[in-house]
Amino acid sequence: MINLTNVDKLKGAIKEKRLTPEKVAESIGIDKSTMYRKLSNGGDDFTIRQADAITRVLGLSAKEAQAIFFSQFVA
Repeated sequence: MINLTNVDKLKGAIKEKRLTPEKVAESIGIDKSTMYRKLSNGGDDFTIRQADAITRVLGLSAKEAQAIFFSQFVA
């Protein structure tokens, strides 16, 4: 399985907004342990619904969200 999420960019965006993974998890309605698992390299990808919620919580532009959540395209 290919992980499409650029975890490093997402972690950077969370820090840039002066938030924590716990706060983001709470804001999007998932458990903090689920958030940390998804943020670990090789962890599960975020669902489209979760990616959309994170995009809104972090105030990401469409381009930023695409760079984070769809960092690899399969040809």
